[in-house]
Amino acid sequence: MSQSKKITIGVFIDAFGWDILKNHSFLDDILITKKPVESVLGYSATCVPTILTGKVPQEHGHLSFYFYSPKTSPFKCLRPLGLLPKSIVNRGRVRNLISKILKKLYGYTGYFQIYNMPFKYIHLFDYSEKNDIYERGGINNGTPTIFDFMRDRSIPFHKSDWRKDETVNFNALISELKKKEIRFAYLYWAQMDSILHDETKDGSHIPAKIKWYEDRLRKAYETARENYETVELFIFSDHGMCTITEDCDLMKQIETAGLEFGKDYVAVYDSTMARFWFLSDKARPAIEAVLKKETRGRILIDEDLKRYHCHFADRKYGDLFFLMHPGKLICPSHMGEKTIGGMHGYDPTSTDALAIFASNIKPENLPQKLTDHFKIMADSVLSGLETEKASA
Repeated sequence: MSQSKKITIGVFIDAFGWDILKNHSFLDDILITKKPVESVLGYSATCVPTILTGKVPQEHGHLSFYFYSPKTSPFKCLRPLGLLPKSIVNRGRVRNLISKILKKLYGYTGYFQIYNMPFKYIHLFDYSEKNDIYERGGINNGTPTIFDFMRDRSIPFHKSDWRKDETVNFNALISELKKKEIRFAYLYWAQMDSILHDETKDGSHIPAKIKWYEDRLRKAYETARENYETVELFIFSDHGMCTITEDCDLMKQIETAGLEFGKDYVAVYDSTMARFWFLSDKARPAIEAVLKKETRGRILIDEDLKRYHCHFADRKYGDLFFLMHPGKLICPSHMGEKTIGGMHGYDPTSTDALAIFASNIKPENLPQKLTDHFKIMADSVLSGLETEKASA
């Protein structure tokens, strides 16, 4: 491949939100476009499939990790652990070990973690991300990803291994760029999310981490320019991060409704959102009565879910959703028992939730939502191929 070829580089930085980017210098001499992008309802398990497919959650089928499905639950073997003391089974190391064992036992290739789901109820639920969403067939309903787009057209590309650390993924990208063989590269960086959960967006380590990204992206850009005539760089995130101001023990409140978990209802308590399935006639009115008294969140009606493109006709992810207001954390939850500094997964239109888009070019159609990144990357690659074909 000669130096006249074009390379498109997509860089994913987890949780690098607009509220952070707009307040820091970041490759200002390279990036001529920087703007906020509307995220989607949910967490990275929702956002990343949206970026990779260009489809909304109700189209690609991913929303949250756990959903009610006792017939298909892979967790029946864990039910006896519910008899053990919480001081043992709720330890992070114990649950991480169990997660690794199950993942190997069942051959799961996706991101798999049982988190803090109670063992006495876990047999009632199934898990949504069993397969590696970066590989063919990884999206639950078979929706093709940007990588399938490249595979189907025999376009050589490189993608990071999401299991490996940021330095390894960066070095792998530099190595591939020097070979001059690929036409599309996807760099995956996730450490910012972890830092922001601990420190929030105003944390003392954030400027240094942004500088770390800046230095390495500058090197990647320079390496690409040395080996390709045309370089188009797109940097994006999945969501922002909100500072936690108050915890809410929603589980304790629901327990006052006089209902039996597993008989009248089941629920998944995510960090910022509770999802309920009703198994008896008395469950919905009793739970709604409790939730209407809780002013730190709101019930999402069908119109809300449709507006967020998370309205599943089969109610796979819940009959009723309760979303916390920004800064309010469900704690304890099925994700953890301790409070944290920052969290995401609130109303996707809120300021803290805004993701980013930045580029060394100004695309004709600037992205407004996460779904737009797929087309921007695909069009960039195809335009390079078409230009070369026309000049051949």
